[in-house]
Amino acid sequence: MRIGLRIILALTLSSFVSPAHAAVPKPLEALSFLLGEWQGEGSGQPGTGGGACTFASGLQDRVIIRTSFAEYPGSAGEPAARHDDLMIIYARDSGDVRADYYDSEGHIIRYIVTATAGREAVFLSEVAGEAPRFRLTYTLGPDGLMSGRFDVAPPGKPDSFSQYLAWTIKNKKVISRS
Repeated sequence: MRIGLRIILALTLSSFVSPAHAAVPKPLEALSFLLGEWQGEGSGQPGTGGGACTFASGLQDRVIIRTSFAEYPGSAGEPAARHDDLMIIYARDSGDVRADYYDSEGHIIRYIVTATAGREAVFLSEVAGEAPRFRLTYTLGPDGLMSGRFDVAPPGKPDSFSQYLAWTIKNKKVISRS
C-alpha cells in the first residue's frame, strides 16, 4: 500500500513539475530584436556615462529578463555613481505584454509594453494619481545600433513627457566583429 501511494504521489507531483513545454508567447516574439548583450553611452540629467544591458530569454522562453547598469564619472565635486536595474517582461494570458522594473535606488515601475514591426518597443507606465508617469523606448536602427530614451511626465500631466535620459547601444557581438 505504501509503495502504491508513493507512486501515485510521485506521478501527481511530476505533472506539476514537468508540464508539456508551451509555445513561446507570440506577443514576446515582437520583442526578439532586443535579445542580446548591448554596450553603449548616454547622457541625461545624471550626466554623461556608459553602461551595458542584457536582454535574455528566461523561464523556457516565457519571459525576457533585462539586466542593466550605468556608470557616471564624478564631476563638479560629485562622486562617481552607478545605477543597476532589473526588468522582467512577460505576456499575460490575455495577450498583452507587461514589464516590472526594479532598480538599485528602490524604484519599482510597472509598464504596459507595445512593439511595432520588430524594431521599436515602448514601455509606458500607467497613470497613478499624483505620481509621475514614465515612458521607456527602444528603437533599432537600420545600422544595428539601438537608441534608448527614458521620458518622465510630471504628476497631473500624464502625457507631457520630457526626456530624462537618452543613449545609444550596440550589440556586443557586432562590436567584437569590428
